[in-house]
Amino acid sequence: MPLTLRKSVKQLLAEANAEVETVSAEQSLKLKDDPNVVFVDIRDIRELDRDGRIPGAFHAPRGMLEFWVDPESPYYKEIFGSGKKFLFF
Repeated sequence: MPLTLRKSVKQLLAEANAEVETVSAEQSLKLKDDPNVVFVDIRDIRELDRDGRIPGAFHAPRGMLEFWVDPESPYYKEIFGSGKKFLFF
């Protein structure tokens, strides 16, 4: 029996894109010294070791992001409750 999805990938992406602001690399550079902005690196630790890091960026592995952002999760990270703007890359 095939699984019936409640929402398609296109619907999920459209909903996400309606909530997320996309900024260019140039716009991000202008925000790098803003104390109200946190750069969040979602790359795998092996990528960080291989390619380096942005100084001051917070590392949140992509596979853990939802757990770390949710205040009801036992894995919640306080930084995500700071009220700051987050730039995920």
